[in-house]
Amino acid sequence: MAAEGPAGESSSRSKRSDAQRNRQTVLTAAAEVFVTDGVDAPIRRIAARAGVGMATVYRHFPTRADLVTAVYRHQIEACAEAGPRLLTSADSPVDALRQWIDLFVDFLVTKHGLADALQSESDRFAALHAYFLDRLLPVCARLLDAAVEAGDIRPGTQPYELMRGIGNLCIGRDNDPRYDPRRLIALLLQGLQQPQAC
Repeated sequence: MAAEGPAGESSSRSKRSDAQRNRQTVLTAAAEVFVTDGVDAPIRRIAARAGVGMATVYRHFPTRADLVTAVYRHQIEACAEAGPRLLTSADSPVDALRQWIDLFVDFLVTKHGLADALQSESDRFAALHAYFLDRLLPVCARLLDAAVEAGDIRPGTQPYELMRGIGNLCIGRDNDPRYDPRRLIALLLQGLQQPQAC
């Protein structure tokens, strides 16, 4: 019996890692489908995009609301984890901030795709907005502080104001294909930058 233990543990670990991989694949596929087709897209479309069966989707996310919530949290986590990584890999703190804002805008586009669902069951999704702020405000603050310390950004910009401003600039994108919020966000970032000495 003792000899079967390690093999059984290895098999359980393998099943858990497969399940985790499937869950991540479903989340990524659902985020992509929600952006293009909205949160009411058929589950079979998400399963097909993920390359899994519908039973796998329902095993991880028994209801659509579970899937929507998980996608939202997954997007928040990806955006939060990117900040420190960008600070170490980008050419400068202001480049790290710019790249992070690009990811944040990508997240907001997904979030707008989820907006109806998030508003329709406000009790179920009430904690998500607080989670969003708790995870992303410190990341934005750290990136801003680093850019200020490097002399690239003027001091005094509050992370909440910056994130709120970017969010407001992203609002019109869903209804008007002629509107590109990234152009205005680039202008906003230019306005934050310190004037270069002659």
